[in-house]
Amino acid sequence: MTTNKYGIRTGIVGLGNIGQFHAERLIELGVTLVGGMDVAAEARKRFARRYDVDVYDDHRALYDTVDAVIITTPNKYHEEYAVDAFERDLHVLLEKPLAHSIDSARRIADASMTSDAHCTVGFNNRFANTVQIVKNRIDRGDLGEVTHVEANYVRRRGIPGRGSWFTRRQIAGGGALIDLGVHAIDLALYLLGYPDTQEVNGVTRSEFGSREEYAYLEMWADDSGPGGFDVDDSASAFVRCADDETISLEVAWATNRPANHEFVVRGTDAAATFDLLEGTLSFHSASSVGPSHLEDTTVETNQNDTHTDELRAFFDGIADGRSDRDSVEQALAVQEIIDAVYRSNDEGRTITLDG
Repeated sequence: MTTNKYGIRTGIVGLGNIGQFHAERLIELGVTLVGGMDVAAEARKRFARRYDVDVYDDHRALYDTVDAVIITTPNKYHEEYAVDAFERDLHVLLEKPLAHSIDSARRIADASMTSDAHCTVGFNNRFANTVQIVKNRIDRGDLGEVTHVEANYVRRRGIPGRGSWFTRRQIAGGGALIDLGVHAIDLALYLLGYPDTQEVNGVTRSEFGSREEYAYLEMWADDSGPGGFDVDDSASAFVRCADDETISLEVAWATNRPANHEFVVRGTDAAATFDLLEGTLSFHSASSVGPSHLEDTTVETNQNDTHTDELRAFFDGIADGRSDRDSVEQALAVQEIIDAVYRSNDEGRTITLDG
């Protein structure tokens, strides 16, 4: 058991790779990790051996011992664990997405609103230094009115192991769109100030995971073949917001093109471009000081551990007594867009939302 500078006893639900990833950062932050829960016996044994904490096969037993929980289970099980935590007024850090379906996401949001607990949804990329610099420039007016965001989260070859929960719609709720697109949509809305969404038009594709054989250079976990893959591996969408702000979205696990993690933030006075993974950042504008000319400025910054900074903000919020209702409401807005993209693809039309 680690020493907790916050005085907050914390447990983890879901003891796979992401659960262990969070556990390492809890220890670095000096947060007391008191236990973990998983339905898999081997995962429990591994976690107990590595962190010397109690482990449980029932989350309710873990909840009796903690003040806060980090939920890292497959998407389908978010609702059960999060709602039970909210009913006990336990603080929750819930990994993205909010849920595997829009109905489940709404039930989680409703439960959070009736709880006194602090809740943060795991949009860790907001905490990237490059993103925070862009957000600060937007807030102080350097870009003028921000009107459009090009959001790209494209891998060239990066399909999870076919047959894992990531590639099964019943558990994940979708594929690349709900796995990677959730980050891209959140960042775009975050930089736009989270305006209401009016219309969504999108197409999802399954072009690679459903093939019998293909050259996957980055497939993790065992491959059970195309029979274990019933989700999308790429998506393209266009989102129109209430004041005519727009988002163009490209996400993919696998494509026949170079990988692309670039975001372009267009404003009436300037624009910003940044690479989400590499941390490169530039600003673009024009000037009439002297002969009219274009200006491109590169900003040098260090890359930071976004998960650590997210956890630090979560525990600081608990210590400060904040409920952070915006996090859940914004995660629900992202889920509504994801659901609308899937519906737009299935129905072949633009989906109108009520904001």
